[in-house]
Amino acid sequence: MGRSLWLLLPLGSVALIPLRSPQEARRPTAIALGSFDGLHQGHRRVIAAVTGAAGGATPTVVSFWPHPREVLYGEPRLRLDLPAEKLHLLEPLGIEQLVLVPFTRELAALSPEAFVEQVLVGQLGAQRVAVGDNFRFGAGRSGDSHTLAAIGQRHGIDVQVLPMLWDGQERVSSSRIRRALAAGDVAEARRLLERPYRFSGRVVRGRGLGRELGWPTANLQVDGRKFLPLEGVYAAAATVAGGPLLPAVMNLGPQPTVDPMAPSAVEVHLLDRRLELDGLELVVEPLQLLRRQQTFASFEALSAQIARDADEARALTAGIGVGQAPADEGGDPAEQQNP
Repeated sequence: MGRSLWLLLPLGSVALIPLRSPQEARRPTAIALGSFDGLHQGHRRVIAAVTGAAGGATPTVVSFWPHPREVLYGEPRLRLDLPAEKLHLLEPLGIEQLVLVPFTRELAALSPEAFVEQVLVGQLGAQRVAVGDNFRFGAGRSGDSHTLAAIGQRHGIDVQVLPMLWDGQERVSSSRIRRALAAGDVAEARRLLERPYRFSGRVVRGRGLGRELGWPTANLQVDGRKFLPLEGVYAAAATVAGGPLLPAVMNLGPQPTVDPMAPSAVEVHLLDRRLELDGLELVVEPLQLLRRQQTFASFEALSAQIARDADEARALTAGIGVGQAPADEGGDPAEQQNP
């Protein structure tokens, strides 16, 4: 399995840029303005337009939080990248700060002119602003990229509008990446992102059902605002606290055989490892969907299938973790991963 540089870079190994409010932002700024959910290829083209800005302007990504549709229409919007994750991704791109503008009904009511005057000029001291050519802003989404360029010119702001990036017959978009993940096609999501899709969660104490089956798992408490892929069993890689990547098999979803009434969960079994993970943050990278979830006639049949899943995942993750510490790294076998 081919692996990019991103796959070899543990999430915690990059120094974090600051996350700031508009009032705390370092000024003047060169702003890439937009949601940038997923930070895919098209987003990175917009961001590249503000890095290396002249005049001492700080390269800055400005986004709204929460998503406008959550505030205006009550629609929950799951994110490909939460703000803390985005910090890790922006720093290698030359961005020096992430500014989240609180999205409120009052902000939504501003005209395009008022938004530029109050936020971009008044709060952020913008000298340069880059957007995609589908950018809309202002009350009722009345402003577009051409509006921004015209208003920016009056305020001495250099506005750059970047064309959409196309891949085949469809543009590269966050919605397209979500569709790939919703279908369990993590390879397609990774291709569009040009980096792996990852999520993280704190390991919490479970009921010990995996241990009873002979397959102890780390049960992850994942932020409910994070977009997760199709429910099923995956070959995966995992890392703890920015440490080395470890081969794993992951179950995402309910437990139809063990506990049909239990809610959907994320369970990760580290292959050929014993680690005490309780309370730690585990970063997971799904690599390939192995199968959808199914109900088995007995716990024995389920355990046998998990063994086959582990063998398949072990083959798909060959090379991950090679040359690292031995398998037994502390913790009694009965308490490995998560009791």
